[in-house]
Amino acid sequence: MRKLLARHGARWLIGLVLTGLAALQLAGQLHSESIERMDTFFSGLRMRLDKPEIDPRIVIVDIDERSLAEVGRFPWSRDKLAQLVQQLTQHYQAAAVGFDISFPEPDTSSGFNVLQRLSQRELKDVPGLQHQLDQLEPQMDYDGLFAKAMEGQPVVLGYSVSGAQRKGVLPKPAFTVDSLNGRTLDAYRIDGYEANIPRLQQAAQGAGIFTALPDADGVVRSSALLQRIGDGYYPTLSLATVATALRARAIAPLWEGTVDTLSEAQRKSGGLDAIALFHPEGSVRIPVGEGLTAVVEFRGRGGPQGGAFRYVSAVDVLKGRADPKLLEGTIVLVGTTAPGLNDLRATPVNAEYPGVEIHANLIKSILDQSFKARPDVATALEVIQVLVLGIALTLALPVMAPAWSILLSVAAAMGAGAVNLYFYNHYDAVLKLATILLLVLGLFIFNLAWGYFFEVRRGRALVSRFGEYVAPELVAEMAEDPEKYNMDGESRELTVMFVDVRGFTTISEGLTPKQLREYINLYLTAMSEDIRDSHRGTLDKYIGDAVMAFWGAPVAFTDHASRGVATALKMQQSAARLNEDFIKRGWPELKIGIGLNSGLMHVGDMGSSIRRAYTVMGDAVNLASRLEGITKVYGVGITAGEATRSAAPEFAWRELDLVRVKGKNEPVAIFEPVGLDSEMDAATRDELRDWHAALAHVRAQCWDEADAALAELQARQNRLLYALYVKRVAFYREHPPGERWDGVTTFETK
Repeated sequence: MRKLLARHGARWLIGLVLTGLAALQLAGQLHSESIERMDTFFSGLRMRLDKPEIDPRIVIVDIDERSLAEVGRFPWSRDKLAQLVQQLTQHYQAAAVGFDISFPEPDTSSGFNVLQRLSQRELKDVPGLQHQLDQLEPQMDYDGLFAKAMEGQPVVLGYSVSGAQRKGVLPKPAFTVDSLNGRTLDAYRIDGYEANIPRLQQAAQGAGIFTALPDADGVVRSSALLQRIGDGYYPTLSLATVATALRARAIAPLWEGTVDTLSEAQRKSGGLDAIALFHPEGSVRIPVGEGLTAVVEFRGRGGPQGGAFRYVSAVDVLKGRADPKLLEGTIVLVGTTAPGLNDLRATPVNAEYPGVEIHANLIKSILDQSFKARPDVATALEVIQVLVLGIALTLALPVMAPAWSILLSVAAAMGAGAVNLYFYNHYDAVLKLATILLLVLGLFIFNLAWGYFFEVRRGRALVSRFGEYVAPELVAEMAEDPEKYNMDGESRELTVMFVDVRGFTTISEGLTPKQLREYINLYLTAMSEDIRDSHRGTLDKYIGDAVMAFWGAPVAFTDHASRGVATALKMQQSAARLNEDFIKRGWPELKIGIGLNSGLMHVGDMGSSIRRAYTVMGDAVNLASRLEGITKVYGVGITAGEATRSAAPEFAWRELDLVRVKGKNEPVAIFEPVGLDSEMDAATRDELRDWHAALAHVRAQCWDEADAALAELQARQNRLLYALYVKRVAFYREHPPGERWDGVTTFETK
């Protein structure tokens, strides 16, 4: 743990600081308009991702381009609107009809006022004219026809609010300041309005405000369900239309708790908990936010082809062509999507969204009692999510590889989005997402940058130090924990190898300089690849035609001896393949000798101030060099010390001799690795058994038995080793070594 803290402590600390800042931002202590804009974007994105189904309860009767083509340009005369109301309420039996249109001026399009004026002036002497006009008046009073069509029917008119000018008459307010009994409501206060003419307003069952209240960027995201004009609180068109459809007795505020128990949102709304519609079958509770607003849940892209509501052309209703099943018992909103009539609004889901559909969405939310809003526990949920994700990523990212860091960060971001959508879809809870995603992104980028500027630089330094000695994949492994590796001198149990070309002087004399360069390059490349790539050895140096390598440093391997032996066997195979190629080219034969030894060695960066190298030194190293030199004496390709044989028991071994090399007084047993013991065939096992028996006879000075055993071995396999011992036996017959002979062969040269 101390090592992890030393390596990652700084990154953990900075990650926790970033997490704390994110938590403070969500708790309202750090304000950021940019983050708020991002949350606004995500709010719209959630709506755009929704795939709504058509709601059969709400129908939009659309004064569309086809209606304008068949009926005439808009505004239509009110006798046509009267006919439209009659069709909707009496023929199609709509539950309620809301007009997303206001009628602030009388309709004089019939010409009756002109005729009336003429009858009183220029044509006052025409007999019977006034009587005829009196009879025509009911048919030519379009406002009267419209008012008569609305009387007693569930029709709600619309009107707009703005500025200070007042025009028309307001409907009866939902409630007044006096009815609040001293409580206050945080509502939008409006001075001016453009309402409907008195006779139409009196005939209608109600009226509602259809004015949209966009945010500062001009996008409509919410709607004030009630607005204050004077001392009265007046409903929007959506609320008034639903109230009419449900035959509501009252629209009233719902209060909850005392001042001490109110949430922050409730305090801002004067202690208001919700707005309620009280109707014969119960009540509908509508949660509201600051300013008595409700978030509009926009469903679909809007319009006849992309929304969640069925559109019926107004001309089809007027002429009775609409399917009665589509309109019976529904809430109908009369509006327009015709481009020239300017009832398109900018919304999060569409920059040109039909204004009438904003009311339809609100009506659907009221009917479903499903309003998207920030619950009282929203901040707590967001802070918990930030802390859990932030702490988890802070601890995990520094210890992970880049690929896993990317996967974890993407998974964290997707998880945060999934949780956000889950609460949105299942609990109608609007939770902030931008801060959480920014934290995930920030932690990822921070750790990536840290890894690049510190870890990568450290890794590059490691590559520059060790890259020429060990394989790239070994350097990559070392780079994951560079503190473990350095070039300081130390003592370790290692296995070292020396490789040399037999008869290189003769070879060089038989080749041109260019051929010799290619010869030696091919040989060194093959040997180096076997050392580095196959068993992850460290390539120490080239010494002319010789190669020096070792295993167990800088990366420690417990099986360093086995790796060295396996590499030596593979190098002999590679040399055989190269030799075939060289023979085909007419070049001299290639044979190599390999010396292996294991033991305690000094390893590190050694040399002078002018030139240094990462290398090994010690008696065990010197012995490996001597063993390479005597391979040719025994006619073998590989000679290994006893320590190497003991450390690699999975190989089959042929003992060669007991030797005392130059520079060492103590004799050592030397061996030739034959191959993996598990891969030995019966003939090879028998030969090894018989050889070791023959060697035992030699050391016991049983010359006759030794000669017989060696003769039998030579009959099976003609080896230089067997011929060497035949000569030794013959020598010892003539020059008996004596009873104190230890069987050791002494070499006086390197």
